Amino acid sequence: MSEREEQTKEYDVKVKWIEGKSGEVLVEEMPKIRTGKVSEDSKQFHTPEHLFVASATVCYMNSFVYFTEKMRLEFISFETDAVGTLDKVGRSFEITKIHTKTKLVIEDEKLKNRFERALELGAKYCFVANSMKCPVTHEHEILVR
Repeated sequence: MSEREEQTKEYDVKVKWIEGKSGEVLVEEMPKIRTGKVSEDSKQFHTPEHLFVASATVCYMNSFVYFTEKMRLEFISFETDAVGTLDKVGRSFEITKIHTKTKLVIEDEKLKNRFERALELGAKYCFVANSMKCPVTHEHEILVR
């Protein structure tokens, strides 16, 4: 097996229509995600826009955690709010930017610079955001408990 084949992974996802503009995202052995179009009277579904923004944000978190493990850093909590902006571009719509605001709680002020670096690396190596054509920007606040 070549090195490229060893690094290539596929992710199988099934989308099943339920009714109207709603459906389910199905991944084997995982909980289903109900999807659809949000209306004024119903916010019961995850939209493709929510899932798009969430995928970049989850990848950022996972990349950050990966680098904290490599750097042997332990944190108390990590929380990110993300906003994706949907704009009309030509005749269609696109997510034109995603911006995250992260609140990180740590125990030791002396480690703040190392955590800053882990946040930077998490952003730099987030492969989902790197695969998107819209810019993904980050700001963060590091609090010491």
